[in-house]
Amino acid sequence: MKKNGPIELIFHTLFILFLIAPLAAVVLVSFTDKGYLSIPTNGPSLRWFKTIFDYPGFIDAFWMSLYLGLGSATIAVACAIPAAIAIGRFRFKGRDAITGFFMSPLMIPAVVMGVSFLRFFNQIGLSGTFIGITLAHTILIMPYALRLVLASITGLPRDAEQAAETLGASRWTVFRRITLPLILPGIAGGWMLAFITSFDEVTMSVFVASPETMTLPVRMYHHIAQTIDPLIAAISTVLIVVTVVLMLALDRFYGLDRILVGKG
Repeated sequence: MKKNGPIELIFHTLFILFLIAPLAAVVLVSFTDKGYLSIPTNGPSLRWFKTIFDYPGFIDAFWMSLYLGLGSATIAVACAIPAAIAIGRFRFKGRDAITGFFMSPLMIPAVVMGVSFLRFFNQIGLSGTFIGITLAHTILIMPYALRLVLASITGLPRDAEQAAETLGASRWTVFRRITLPLILPGIAGGWMLAFITSFDEVTMSVFVASPETMTLPVRMYHHIAQTIDPLIAAISTVLIVVTVVLMLALDRFYGLDRILVGKG
């Protein structure tokens, strides 16, 4: 295998620094002791992290995002498992069309989806409700869950399943005792990625959320529209840390290389 030369290493280093620099700036600003956005000059301070607890709206929005992420990610994975088994194990007419339909939320702009859901939920009476925003998030994150579950099923040997069926095991027993444990890493990875996507989603949520169902990213968006202070940087730092922890867990359970480049 050809090793990277000095030019490639310099380019990769600069590219990584370019990606990390905005996040690093946000983290540094969150530790300022001043009342405005500024890199700490008088030593780091936890002032703005403590201030988070003085704003109950952010706390409530965090719990709303957490419940929404847990619910929508679980529903998405529950729907992705049978869909992935059907697409990955069987060849039938319209298979590619169904796959494209499930993956279509990745191709539709979030603004378009938000406006569409707003119009649709207004007509059926789900506008601003927790059920409505959960359904919207489930549809949005479904492709992420389906992709990882489908990747774990595609190419999975069926010898053990066929042997169990030959010995008289029912299809449910085969799925529960053999298939499910084999694809569990893909399910766990798909759930985590779906949860992260749901928790961080803001563009579509602006249209479908109400004051009672406002998520943390939407609350931050409205706060920035009124004022910009280090409080947002502190909340963003917390979200960055949580996201990094979840991504490390995702890499542990499934492997980020399999998600990003499709390695088997």
